Amino acid sequence: MKTDSKVDMLTSLTSFRLFKRVLACITRECKSDNGTHLNVALDLIAGRRNSACLICRISAGLTRLILAVGARVFGTTLEMVEEALNDNIFRRSISSVVSGLARFGVTRPFTPGAPFQVVWNVTRACNLKCRHCYENAGQKGPDELSTKEALATIDKLADVGVVFLAFSGGEPTIRPDILTLIRKATERGMYVAVATNAISFSNPEKVRSFKDAGLRFVQISLDGANAETHDDFRGVPGAFNKTISGIKNCVAEGLFVEVSTTVTHHNIAEIHDVIRLCEDLRVRWLMFYNLVPVGRGIELIDTDLTPDEREYLLGVIWDRITNQQESSLEVLTTAPQLGRFAYDANLQCPEQDEVVSPTHFSNARLPTEMRGLAEFIGGCGAGRFYIAIEPNGDIYPCVFFPHIEEMKVGNVLEDDFESIWVHSPLLQRLRNKDLLKEACGSCERRYVCGGCRARAVAYFGDALAPDPGCIHNIRHWDKLVGTCRSELEFLLCVSSHSAQANFVEG
Repeated sequence: MKTDSKVDMLTSLTSFRLFKRVLACITRECKSDNGTHLNVALDLIAGRRNSACLICRISAGLTRLILAVGARVFGTTLEMVEEALNDNIFRRSISSVVSGLARFGVTRPFTPGAPFQVVWNVTRACNLKCRHCYENAGQKGPDELSTKEALATIDKLADVGVVFLAFSGGEPTIRPDILTLIRKATERGMYVAVATNAISFSNPEKVRSFKDAGLRFVQISLDGANAETHDDFRGVPGAFNKTISGIKNCVAEGLFVEVSTTVTHHNIAEIHDVIRLCEDLRVRWLMFYNLVPVGRGIELIDTDLTPDEREYLLGVIWDRITNQQESSLEVLTTAPQLGRFAYDANLQCPEQDEVVSPTHFSNARLPTEMRGLAEFIGGCGAGRFYIAIEPNGDIYPCVFFPHIEEMKVGNVLEDDFESIWVHSPLLQRLRNKDLLKEACGSCERRYVCGGCRARAVAYFGDALAPDPGCIHNIRHWDKLVGTCRSELEFLLCVSSHSAQANFVEG
C-alpha cells in the first residue's frame, strides 16, 4: 500500500541507528528518579516536576524533539501535545508509543511498548447464562486469584505501562473485592473499565459506588432491541429490563457507556433498531462483536454470519459512520474487515478532505494525505494492542482465544509480564501480518485488517489461518459448511480443530 510523505518521514527517522540508540537510552530505568528516563522526561515537559537527574533532563530535550516530529505527522502542534501531557492517560499512552518504537521499531501495524489494554476476566461467576459466553461462566472458579494476588497483578500491569485495564468475567461486578481492585488500578494511573451485563447496575447506588472507586468506562452487553431477543440470548427472563435500567443509570452518572452487541442470525434483523435504541439511551459507543465459537459460543456456530452477511453488516456500519449527521453515537465493530472495507471506500473518494480509519477503539478521522497511517493503527489487535488474563492468571492474546495450552503465553503469578509481551513467540507471530496464510496473507489490506485471529483459531486451530468470515475467504467458509452434512457434524468438526487439515490445506 502507498503511504504518505509524513508517515515516510517518521519511518525513515526511526530507521537511523543513532535514533534507535537514543530511544533505547531514554526508555531505560533511571537510578536516581522514580521511573524510566522517558516517564520522568514526560513529567518534566508537562510541568509535573521541576527537577531530575542530568540524563533525565537530556532525555526531556530529546523527547521534545520526538514529540515535535510526531505532532507534525499528525497535523497538530508541539504546544498542544505538551498541554495534553497534563492528562495522565495521554501521558501513559505517549510513553507506550515511544517505548514501542524503541522495542519494536515502526511496524505495520504498530506494536506499543506494553499492551494498551488488558482485559482481565477476574471471575467465572455470573448471574446470567449467556448462550455465546466464551468463558463458560456460571460458578466461581476454584483457582481464581485472591485479593492479594490480584492487587499484586495490578501493580505489575501498571509498572510495565498498561494504559487501559478492563475488568470482565463472568460478571465482574459480583466479585466481592471488585471495588478494591478498581481503586487500586485507578491509584496506579490506569484508565479503568468494566465489561458487564449491567444487572447489578440497575441499582443506581451501585453505579455511584463504582464511579466513586474510579470507574470511568462501562461496556454493557445488549444483544437485541427488545426483551424477547435479548433475554433468549442471555438465558434469564427479565434481563433486558434490568440491563436497560443499568444503561440509563450509568449514563446518568456521567460514565462513558459503550453497548456491545454480538451479531448472529439471532439478531441481525434488529441491528438498525439496536442503533436507534442506543441513540435514545444516549450511550457514547455501540460495538458490534463477531461471534467467536469458543466456550458456550460453539453451540451457536450454526448462527454465525456468512461472509456475505458480514459484508452487509460492514456496509451498515460504514454508512452509519460516514452519515452520522447530528448523532453523538459512534458505531464500531471488532470485525477487522471494516478496516479493509473503509480503506477501499476511501480510495474511491480521493478528493475528500478526510478519511476514516476504523479500529477497535475509535473511528480515527485523518486528513486524506495521512491515509497511510491506517496500516499502523488498524487490524486485529490480539497480542499486539491488547492481551487477556484469565481468573487464574493465565495469559492469552485475546479473551476469545480458546483455553488450550498452545495458545497460552504465560501466567501473571509465575512469569515476567514484560518479558512475555516482548519475547513470546506466539505474540510475535500474531504481530507479523506477512505470516498469515491463504488469502489473509496475500491480501493487500492485511495491515489494516488481517482477519480476526481468534476466529481463525476457533475454526481452524491455527492462529495464522484465514478468518472464514471474510468475503475474500468465502471458499473456506463454503468448504467448511459444505463438508459437514449436519449441524452436529459441523460442531464436532470445528470443536475438534480438525478443520485446519481439511479446509486450509485442502
